[in-house]
Amino acid sequence: MSLKFLSLKNSLEIYNPDDSENIEAVLVDSGISAGFPSPADDFKEVKISLDKALIKNKEATFYARVSGQSMIGAGLDDGDLLVVDRSLDPTHNKIAVCFIDGEFTVKRLHISDNKVFLKPENPNYTPIEVTKDNNFLIWGIVTHVIKKV
Repeated sequence: MSLKFLSLKNSLEIYNPDDSENIEAVLVDSGISAGFPSPADDFKEVKISLDKALIKNKEATFYARVSGQSMIGAGLDDGDLLVVDRSLDPTHNKIAVCFIDGEFTVKRLHISDNKVFLKPENPNYTPIEVTKDNNFLIWGIVTHVIKKV
């Protein structure tokens, strides 16, 4: 997976998929054995492209890097790379990349009774109520997270 970096203000790193290279890695599709591996598995080789596996709509997809701890309860840690699709509808309980009052954030959408809240997944952070007074835009819905181990 190759990425093209786009620089944006307010510390959100956004990347577009770079399809100029087609990089494929070997996929071990039979599972990783915790016991004795099968000798037949040595002869199986299937390739996978992460861009093809993770991106359903190339024109509407971008990557963003997580900065901060507000979503650790959802498994989004500082430095993780998010796959974000702008073509998906922002519905209740989805995790979204949003722009609110000049700042980018990633939060879970809580929509009820004609109200929208941006809910963190960390008890040390408080939800943000979105009102008509806010400059608010949903940039896209998080579909995958890529972690470094």
